[in-house]
Amino acid sequence: MEDSSAPLLTHIEDEDTSPPLTFDKIFEQSLSDLGLSQFLQILLVGLAFAFDSQQIFITVFTDAYPTWHCLDHTVCNPATTDICDLPRSTWEWDGGFKGKTVISEFELECSSSFLRGLPTSAFYLGSIVGGVAMAMIPDSFLGRKQLLFFTTLAMSFTGISIFFSTNIWIYVFLKFIIGFARSQICTYAFNLIGERVSTKWRPRGAMIPFTLFVLGFMSLSGIAYLVRHASWRVLYLCTSVPAAIHSVLIYLFALESPRWLHVQGKNEEAIEVLKRISPASRGYLEAVSSRLPSKDDVENTPSSSIKDLFIRKWAFRRILVVMTIMFGLGMMYYGVPLAVRDIDVNIYLSEALNAAVELPTFVIAPILLEKFNRRTSVLANCLVGGALAVFCFVLALLGLTNIAFVFELGSFFCARIGFNLMAVYMIEMYPTCVRNFATTMLRLSLVLGGAACPIIASVGRNVPSLSFAVFGFTMSGLGFFALFLPETKGASLCDTMEAQEQRERVMETSNSSC
Repeated sequence: MEDSSAPLLTHIEDEDTSPPLTFDKIFEQSLSDLGLSQFLQILLVGLAFAFDSQQIFITVFTDAYPTWHCLDHTVCNPATTDICDLPRSTWEWDGGFKGKTVISEFELECSSSFLRGLPTSAFYLGSIVGGVAMAMIPDSFLGRKQLLFFTTLAMSFTGISIFFSTNIWIYVFLKFIIGFARSQICTYAFNLIGERVSTKWRPRGAMIPFTLFVLGFMSLSGIAYLVRHASWRVLYLCTSVPAAIHSVLIYLFALESPRWLHVQGKNEEAIEVLKRISPASRGYLEAVSSRLPSKDDVENTPSSSIKDLFIRKWAFRRILVVMTIMFGLGMMYYGVPLAVRDIDVNIYLSEALNAAVELPTFVIAPILLEKFNRRTSVLANCLVGGALAVFCFVLALLGLTNIAFVFELGSFFCARIGFNLMAVYMIEMYPTCVRNFATTMLRLSLVLGGAACPIIASVGRNVPSLSFAVFGFTMSGLGFFALFLPETKGASLCDTMEAQEQRERVMETSNSSC
């Protein structure tokens, strides 16, 4: 009897005297394998990227200038006659359908280019305003899942309401609202995915939503082709209704970030989420859940807020460095497709190939993240991409346009890889309590870099392909700022500013946990 009870007593004593496990250790152990349930969760949340990309590029089709034909060939010729110089009775839109695009339905064919481009401008203005406004929302507000649900729902319902717009000004207003609503969708989705994947699988898991973003754009082309004979409003319905259904699926089936729940002191809910993400680890999680710090202990830990990013010198300096690098990547990523028109290549083929070269980056980026240091990868990528753009400029001057185009594809390829690397890098450099805001700054600087591109690209009209040299030198030069960033390869995510600081004190000598 004594022999049989001794092991039990010893086990109980061991449990009583065992030190509390950190949530990070439990997180990494329970999600050490990428199971089917976790993969489906990544797909469910990552689909938000696909619907976001459709709203970004939808005006390529809905706001296009439709083709037209003459009713009286004795007075006009579509190839040589200005449509605005003709009486309305002498010409007609191809297909005889006035509602094919926004321009034909709202009779903007003879309006200024500013008015015709106003809906797209309103969309990007809304994205910038929304990005700044939503960045002020504390990371403790609502949670990753709820914020993603509300923003995707707002974007999709606004897209559906465009079907009922009666004039250009209502359309412009609704485009601004869509831009505002979708401004943080990718940030919320990416952080929700990154905070539910272990350190081992983060490089690969983080590439799935980016892949869905490109596939969303490709699917938009197919949908637009299928409804090419219908009203432009139908395209908004065909993209917004599935997006609305997707937002409901997020509300019903998507799981909250266990790291965010832990930071909020909701350890029991965090453990339940981990059990649902990784059913195979249920037994382990039930055994160790009692060894987590109590809710009172969590509530007594110092709280962090957005202002900590500006008060703490290391955090503020890091934000500035990241934004500097992303500004250079943004100029290259958005500028190269604009500048390619300055070299003598087929514009439609070039844009199609630029989109196609993005897909391999989602395979190569995880390899770089797993095999090489973060700083080395970012710096080397910026230097190579910048050099390729400069070579493109030189070859275009020499008249070797086909070879120059190959170098242009290479520079665009490097810009996309750079963004992929920095997106994962950013998740690792900031703790859960301020990660939303920090990631927002990354995306905002990317957009600001893109905003400078049209001005620079227009220089190429007077000095052919000069803009490639500007983009190349900018990306290479700003890439050196990566040397001021800490190395995070192999490190798990931190949840508080204090834990982040503690980890980085020992990061040079070991792969520490928070």
